[in-house]
Amino acid sequence: MFSRIASNTAKRSVRQFAKNTTQARFASTKPSVAAVRNFNTHPMQVGLVTASIVGATAGAYMYADVSANLADEGLHPPTHPWPHSGPLDTFDHASIRRGYQVYREVCSACHSLDRIAWRNLIDVSHTEDEVKAMAEEHEYQDGPDDQGEMFMRPGKPADYMPTAYPNDEAARAANAGALPPDLSLITKARHGGEDYVFALLTGYVDAPGGVEVREGLNYNPYFPGGAIAMARTLFDGVVEYEDGTPATTSQMAKDVSTFLAWAAEPEHDDRKKMGLKATIILTSLTVLSIYLKRFKWAPIKTRKIVYR
Repeated sequence: MFSRIASNTAKRSVRQFAKNTTQARFASTKPSVAAVRNFNTHPMQVGLVTASIVGATAGAYMYADVSANLADEGLHPPTHPWPHSGPLDTFDHASIRRGYQVYREVCSACHSLDRIAWRNLIDVSHTEDEVKAMAEEHEYQDGPDDQGEMFMRPGKPADYMPTAYPNDEAARAANAGALPPDLSLITKARHGGEDYVFALLTGYVDAPGGVEVREGLNYNPYFPGGAIAMARTLFDGVVEYEDGTPATTSQMAKDVSTFLAWAAEPEHDDRKKMGLKATIILTSLTVLSIYLKRFKWAPIKTRKIVYR
């Protein structure tokens, strides 16, 4: 008897608990009529609150991301109005020639241009005879000859520009363990492109208070981490331009940045010319298609045929 009473009591307790749980779940998930009415009558307030929350969250994330990565990624370089940055603008070829001179006399001591051949300079910054003369100033290994021996020969326009070191290990040994990057695609490989190169070359300053720079490194806020192994190389008058342009630090940095931008994209001018031609052709075809659709096919497609 007592077991039957206990069993019935347990069953009633379970049913009551399940009922309360179900009601609590429904009460917590179903919106009230007042809440729905407020939501429908004040949509602007809800939108403003939502926009404020999203904006505040995005602003906090961006601020935290910038402040956290500023030391690791370096300062963002300022944007400059490059002559070739417009959709229909081409490179300043005089600047490319001066920039190559800066590269040859300053940068090539450590950095290479593995993807640029001498022939790429023809009709861009130099004449064919000038390119042949510059290529012949260097010797390249060729062969084998009839005896199976390798031999040295003067360079040809088809050869690629020589490297400063025979291999990466020699480059690291000569630069205190730092490997000078190849400059063929440097403006494509760095955020900011030529703006980054210009800012880096002109951005050497003394380290601010509280910032320690290891011996053998130089402080540059535009370089990731702020400490760069490459010392400042551009000083006023370090290069004497052939055309008489004053060789200031900013002028040399601008010219070599333009040259490296061209080296990363030698087809830049041809691509824009081809794009302009394609735009003209496609626009003409579009106008012709609209004319044919409107004045030729429209009467035919909308005519009514009556059979008697």
